[in-house]
Amino acid sequence: MYAEQQTMQDPAIEEPLLEVQNLAVSFMVHGSEIPAVKDVSFTIPKGKTVAIVGESGSGKSVTSQAILGILPSNGRISRGSIQYHCKPKNKPAQTVDIATLAPTSDAMRHLRGDEISIIFQEPMVSLSPVHTLLDQIGEALKLHKQVSKAEVRTAVLNMLEKTGFPDPEKALNQYPFELSGGLRQRAMISMALICQPALLIADEPTTALDVTVQAQILQLIKSLQSEFGMSVLLITHDLGVVANMADDVVVMFHGEVVERGPIDALFNNPQHPYLKALFSAIPTFDMADGARLTSLRPVELDSHFLQQQRDPWSQQEREQAPHLSIQQLGKDYYSRHGSWQGKNSVVHAVRDFNLDIPVGESFGLVGESGCGKTTLSKMLMRAISPTHGSIVYNDRGTSRNLLELDDSSLRDFRQKMQFVFQDPFSSLSPRMTVLDILCEPFVIHGIGDSTFHKQRAKELMALVGLDARFLNRYPHSFSGGQRQRISIARALALQPDLLILDEPVSALDVSVQAQILNLLKDLQRDLNLTYLFISHNLAVVDYIADRIGVMCRGQLVEIAPRHSLFQNPQHPYTHALLAAIPYPELERPLDYSQLDRRHMEPTHWPCPYRLSEEDAGILKEVGPQHFVREATQ
Repeated sequence: MYAEQQTMQDPAIEEPLLEVQNLAVSFMVHGSEIPAVKDVSFTIPKGKTVAIVGESGSGKSVTSQAILGILPSNGRISRGSIQYHCKPKNKPAQTVDIATLAPTSDAMRHLRGDEISIIFQEPMVSLSPVHTLLDQIGEALKLHKQVSKAEVRTAVLNMLEKTGFPDPEKALNQYPFELSGGLRQRAMISMALICQPALLIADEPTTALDVTVQAQILQLIKSLQSEFGMSVLLITHDLGVVANMADDVVVMFHGEVVERGPIDALFNNPQHPYLKALFSAIPTFDMADGARLTSLRPVELDSHFLQQQRDPWSQQEREQAPHLSIQQLGKDYYSRHGSWQGKNSVVHAVRDFNLDIPVGESFGLVGESGCGKTTLSKMLMRAISPTHGSIVYNDRGTSRNLLELDDSSLRDFRQKMQFVFQDPFSSLSPRMTVLDILCEPFVIHGIGDSTFHKQRAKELMALVGLDARFLNRYPHSFSGGQRQRISIARALALQPDLLILDEPVSALDVSVQAQILNLLKDLQRDLNLTYLFISHNLAVVDYIADRIGVMCRGQLVEIAPRHSLFQNPQHPYTHALLAAIPYPELERPLDYSQLDRRHMEPTHWPCPYRLSEEDAGILKEVGPQHFVREATQ
């Protein structure tokens, strides 16, 4: 251990609930024992929150699995103890060493779900798609308590009310796929807390959520912790979340604790180089122009070959028209509710969208899930057809209306504009090697022979800082950051001029995120690319974008240069997004009083921004290149 700030509270003052001592966990892989957690020790006091911080693969989740006795079948606790100090109702206090309990024993089953509970990272995967919320949340109550069917229903209804469901009675009979990401996470919290456990393990509970939903979930966990008097073990890589939630922090790296102590000590005076590097990798709003994030593992890229093959845009081509001009674009979806009455319900996924992106600009598009960002990107790629509007692309001085292209012309055009997806694991075929993945664009478009394909694949690997020796590997053998670099290499294979990046770093650790963001900035500079960068993380967009658009309910509500937007936000929706950002600074805690779902409703916005269903509003200029949507009446 490099440095450990042994300044936690005196155990005599803070009574411990759980004590992990010299814990070691290993996995048996192909006959060899691989250590995953090595000599980990920390204490969780009663009623307090302890955060475990680290990258993917650092051993955070394995530690929590050991505490719950849910390690994979090839994993085992090889050394150490997990002392849980429980005090059952109407019984004397007792201490249980969880490390000695068999995972399927009655004692472990009693602790799991009743005394110790967990919120998993991805609620859609963790919740059963074929059972209602009443069945799933009530199941733990039936297993651990002697209760009637009516009592289960009442308890579940009360818990759904506590966790902030807008219509708890309706939610009882809903299935997870009918809920938004935020409500699914609330359902997971309801399930974890239905038995009022003494310890809640929250494993990356807000990673995939929008900033406003994340802030609401954090507020919910804190309020329920106070109400039930429970302890929380928070597992995350987001130091902004840690700053707003934790009392003590444990920093893990490669299965070991490298630093631990009270949050004040670690945030104000970090000692270990790894923790310092994590702070340096976080994008902030006060970064100077040209400043770069500090990546733990910098990527050395080689763009020389691609620079030589690309023809630079002439000044006339650049000034003739915007690279991409979107005018009055809209996409409506219809659902037949009460079809016996012959009525259609219309959802405006994208509504009267107007935007010009100049050649070489990085335009950031932010907004919450469901605002229409991904629908817009699919229309730009012609994956779905818009209801109305136009998309005009400046093809080096020649204007092309993308909506008028036939199948053959569209196939040829695909080389000009490429897409980088959110989840690199899902977007890369698990049955194809990296060589096949990078050669596929050339095969589809009939470019070159196999020798050319292999040489270009090697060059593309060098372009994103990967070793050409990895070409015969499959995607599953790479880390998340490496898979995303492969996705970027594939998108650049056909030498496009414009890239659409849909949440390209939202699923990555903060250190890997810094690596990918620096790579994207370097590629744009070296290859003179135009970006449409879609994200819900405003700090990330501020780092990568020149100009930013804020999207809500299918419309742009504010457009401005990055400095203007964050220094002088105008629209109430933009204010709400900024207020929900958790800063990794103890002096800037979240202001939960500003969290109100009404910021999503145009009918609740103050004048002159309030919009009706009939009034789409109009963008008005309030400063140099700064536009805000206001009502027309």
